[in-house]
Order: sequence, then structure tokens, then C-alpha cells
Amino acid sequence: MSSQHQDQDQEVGVGIDTHADVHMVGVIDRVGREIAHQGFPTTEAGYQQLETWIASWGSVLRIGMEGTGTYGAELCRQLTAHGFDVVEVDRADRKTRRFQGKSDPIDAYAAARAAISGRASAIPKARDGNVEMIRVLRVARNSAIKARVAAIVQLKATIVSAPAGLRGDLAGIDKAALVDRCARFRVARTGEGHLDSTTSATKAALKTLARRVRSLDDEISGLDSDLGYLVEATAPTLVSLFGVGTDVAGQLLVTAGDNPERLKSSAAFAHLCGVAPVPASSGRTTRHRLNRGGDRHANAALYRITLCRLRHDDTTRAYRARRATEQKSTQDIIRCLKRYIAREVFTAIQTDLNPKTSP
Repeated sequence: MSSQHQDQDQEVGVGIDTHADVHMVGVIDRVGREIAHQGFPTTEAGYQQLETWIASWGSVLRIGMEGTGTYGAELCRQLTAHGFDVVEVDRADRKTRRFQGKSDPIDAYAAARAAISGRASAIPKARDGNVEMIRVLRVARNSAIKARVAAIVQLKATIVSAPAGLRGDLAGIDKAALVDRCARFRVARTGEGHLDSTTSATKAALKTLARRVRSLDDEISGLDSDLGYLVEATAPTLVSLFGVGTDVAGQLLVTAGDNPERLKSSAAFAHLCGVAPVPASSGRTTRHRLNRGGDRHANAALYRITLCRLRHDDTTRAYRARRATEQKSTQDIIRCLKRYIAREVFTAIQTDLNPKTSP
């Protein structure tokens, strides 16, 4: 730590490099000079010590923090609740680290400079409301779906290499009936309780996999019930939009966060979703290219809405026909529709989550 004396009248910037066990905190003055740094444990007591320590150096102008959605989530919640101005800082790229070096204090001071200079200005997502509840439930649901798909693939792969008699008994059965049939297998064993043949071992494996699929089905059903209630209660306007179901609405809410007011406009939301075209002009050529950034899960959700409307919404189909006469390709039309839908979704989210500032 620096030996510089603490001055309660000075204005300081703070940077925090977050980790699983210890958060490194760096303090700088208004012009970026390093004042002090210190590590604090990621516990309730550590958070309180951190707040007391940074306040002891003067008036905190702004706090730049890395990992506000991961290791720093709880600290960000507490600092924001206690009135500190916290902004999210991206981790330094490889080029910067190659020239400046890499250590926890260096990263903390860099975060503080980014916050004070205004280079980092993104408001972190609030993680203390219904949208955070939806996010964590979706994490569990997505994991269960992936595990269920893997179990079904393993079940079918096991049948492919099963003894001929068993494979013939299971041929031509649809997925639901196959899982039910395998889950009810009786496995032959010796008097000592051991498997007595390849057929018995294969049946035991198929029975285990089928019961795993059933268990995961129950998990997914329970999570869908909880998510359905939460999404409907949180964003009724969003869910009422054409082509927006519970799953799509949940993803778009998670992308926006509990505090969508941090997004200044529909254009900002479109950039966040990766549906705002990126300028790619040079000389006499003026054009835009596809935006491959942003939240790709949100981008996929908007794509699903677009496909639904192209199939079932007369207004959208009329728009496609009109743009097709202008020599627009199907991909270009879909990109335009996703941008329009993003604007509509943003308005609905603002209405549901922040009605006082909705457009």
C-alpha cells in the first residue's frame, strides 16, 4: 500500500479486480495517480471492511469493477445499495496486458482509471429482482435440457450396439414409448445379485438412462411452471406481443436486466442484442454490415419471433412481399425485421419493468 496520507477532502476513484476469494481494490486521485491498494475477502465482513476502507480515502467519485455479473455480483449489489456509483469495466485485452503487465493491483488501478476517465460507463445489471430469479431458473432449465438430450442420445446409441434380440424388440418405437419401455425393464441377475449376461447389462444401462430422462422431464416441467408464472407476472406487455412466448420473453428479460433504464434507447438495446447494423463505409461506398456481436441468445430469440411472424402474421408477410419487390434478399428482410422487433420489445420491457420512464 502507498504511504500517502489519507485526505478526507480529496476526490478519489476506485477500481476493483474481482476474484473468488479476494477482491483487489485500488484507489487513485482525480488525475490518475495511484494512492493505495489492498485485498479484501469475499465475505460479509470483507465487504464492510472494503466500504469503510475506500471511504477513508476521501469522497468516492466512481467505482469501476470487473466481473459485476460473476465474482463481483454480491459486492456490486451492496455498493449500489449503499449509494456508490458503480460502472462495469471490461477486462484488459491481451495487447494492453502485454505492454503494461498483469497483476491484481495493476488491474484494479486500470479499472479505476477507466471509471474516472469515463471510458467505462456501462451501468451493471441489477441482480435483485424478478429478472434475476428468471435468470437463475433458466440456467437450471437449460442445463436440464442439455442433460436430457445427452441421455436420449446415449440411450439410442446403446440400442444400436445392443444384442440382436434386444435391438429387434426396441426397433421402430417412438421416443416416448422407448423411454417408457426401457424404464420398465426387468434385469436378470445371478443368485448373488450380479448381472449374468451382456443382454442383462445392456438392459440395466438402458433402464438407468430411461429413468434419467424421466427425472429430467420432471425437473424441466417444474422449472417451466415456475418460469411461466414469473415471466407472466413480470412482463405481461412483453408476453402479449405476437410471437413472444415464455421462453423467448425470459431470454429477452435476462438480456435487459432488472434495470432496463440503464439502456438509453432502443438503439442501445438493438446493439446489445446484435441486431443493429454496423457501419462499413469507405470512400464513395456507403454500406452497413451484419453485426456479429451482442448477446447471441437474445439475437436468437428475436430470430424466433421473426420466423413466427413471417409464417403467421399478415402484416409481416405483407412487409416481406413489399421489400422483396425492392430487390431485398430474404436475409436482408429478416435483419430489418429483427431490428424493428427489437424496438417493439424494448418499449414493452420498459413499460413492464420501468413504467415511469417508458418511451
